[in-house]
Amino acid sequence: MSPVFALSPRLTVWPVVHGSGDFALEVVRRLKVQSFDCVAVPIPASFEHAVEDAVSHLPQISVALMAEEEVASTAYSFVPIDPCQAVITAIRYARNAGITRAYIDLEVPNFEECAFNLPDPHALKFVSLEQFGSVVVPFLKEPPIGSQRRARIRRMAYELHCLELEYENIVFVCDVTDWPWVRQAYQMRAAYEAHHANGQMAYCRPVSEEGLYFVLGELPYITYLYEHRRAESLANASLSVDGIKMLLLDARTAWQNNQLDSATWLTSQRLGILLQYVRNLTITDRRLTPDLYNLALAAKQVVGDEYALNVIQKARIYPPQGLPLYGDSVSIACGRVFTEEGVGVCAKNRLPGIPKSWRKLSLKPVPREPQRERWRLQWDPFGQCSYPPEDKKIESFQQHVRKQALQAIGDFDSKTEKFTASLKDGLDLRETLRNWHSGGFYVKEYPLSRGKVEVVVFIFESPVNVRRYPWRGTWYAEHKEESTLSFFATAWADNIVGPGIGQATYGGCLFLYPPRAIPDLWTDPRFEGIDSSPEHTLIRGALFHSVERRIVLVSPNPPLPQWRKMARQQKKQIVHVPLKRFSPGVVDRLRQFHVLNGREVRSYASKFIRDFR
Repeated sequence: MSPVFALSPRLTVWPVVHGSGDFALEVVRRLKVQSFDCVAVPIPASFEHAVEDAVSHLPQISVALMAEEEVASTAYSFVPIDPCQAVITAIRYARNAGITRAYIDLEVPNFEECAFNLPDPHALKFVSLEQFGSVVVPFLKEPPIGSQRRARIRRMAYELHCLELEYENIVFVCDVTDWPWVRQAYQMRAAYEAHHANGQMAYCRPVSEEGLYFVLGELPYITYLYEHRRAESLANASLSVDGIKMLLLDARTAWQNNQLDSATWLTSQRLGILLQYVRNLTITDRRLTPDLYNLALAAKQVVGDEYALNVIQKARIYPPQGLPLYGDSVSIACGRVFTEEGVGVCAKNRLPGIPKSWRKLSLKPVPREPQRERWRLQWDPFGQCSYPPEDKKIESFQQHVRKQALQAIGDFDSKTEKFTASLKDGLDLRETLRNWHSGGFYVKEYPLSRGKVEVVVFIFESPVNVRRYPWRGTWYAEHKEESTLSFFATAWADNIVGPGIGQATYGGCLFLYPPRAIPDLWTDPRFEGIDSSPEHTLIRGALFHSVERRIVLVSPNPPLPQWRKMARQQKKQIVHVPLKRFSPGVVDRLRQFHVLNGREVRSYASKFIRDFR
């Protein structure tokens, strides 16, 4: 028995932070190590039947509700039956072990909530419960004289004295903010108040899936992991951190299922960057473990809106609640319980954990299918244009590719000679070492690149799935800073994201810069032939329309022999730049583009186009 928490040879107090999986695990560990014949909890006796009934329905989440005697309006107080709640965990363990449970809180007509900012419960991984409780004590303020909290503490101290007359070994699981004053009232044998004659009795109801986030102390997904590992008798001591990693990985899987077949750029390395960002945000908030806001913000900044939405959706999932419920569910959100008529009334948590605060995070939600269909029917088939911010990004990228290609051409034509009077373009260290035995130095010379690159062709997949990319089109430049663009892509009508806004994905595209008008490649009879594959048409169009001798091809694989043969016949040269030279994340993001149903849509398109970093 710990001398820090021992009030007498028969009585021990364990201070806990409500709604913490770490404290729930610590309580179970201590209950298994020590032997007790009574577990006392800070809940009134009027809740006993409802709480015991709700605990028997775990892992489904319930609440024990009681209507209060409000004068002006109806209000409820409730006890959350949370598997990560230390008090509920103690009751659950005691039921299974046949240990008596004592509900010793004061019966009051109207419960008054008390919220405190407490240290992060994750600290319990590094310090003992005694150290945690002792460190918190200097920062706790004594309950004011005449307050309900003071009366409840004194009544619980009296009830503990009464329990000592019946039981040999008692443990009291109480709030960490109450235990010094419970100890003080117990030792002083302070005067106590009588129970209020409450005409109401508590009853249990399952919680709706939408209300779990507001009832549970941990994220619903993390709570599910605790329950799953408990049922499977698996180690769960590190779930407060490992659960966050599993959440991000599951969200990544769901996100990738809605992306391209090749959207694999969210690698373990990038997830490591995301976790580092989450850590920095958490430290900024002076916490040890992140909340949902920090996870969603980091996901938005590192990956994009859609991944952040997947993180939020995954965090709210608790599979056992999707099974058939034992009764009518109740919805609780933002400190209010909603009746069947949809009216929200005040709801007070009798086992409050660390207070939650609202913070704003701008995310574009995924539109529902009926709304998509309505936007699809409103589309004007005679209006179509691009989204300027995306145009700037891909134009910048293709200009970067041109520079890379010219540099590659220079490297291919470079010459190495023995040093005589000039270092030329620099020392050729490899050739110098190779001929070290003969003495002298070798220098490299890069000849000036003759000509320019006018056409750049991108082929993003090889081989190309023709059925995946049914849309063919040619867009002409709106100003001199844009290229003439010919492309094949997915059908924008299959992914309407806003009124007059469709989303598509490039399978391949051709950039002609400086821009000039050319016939549409896809309807030009000169390019009709045996091989009608879209990538073949792009290469033929590039060789035909390029004024310069060289065209640049960016693709996963080297050019096909027939393409090089066509280039020789037209006295042209294909300069290949491997697609893997560029970041897969950058490539996949640039492939995503939006089609607007007219220039007027540009004025509000940013409200519907989700951030895809």
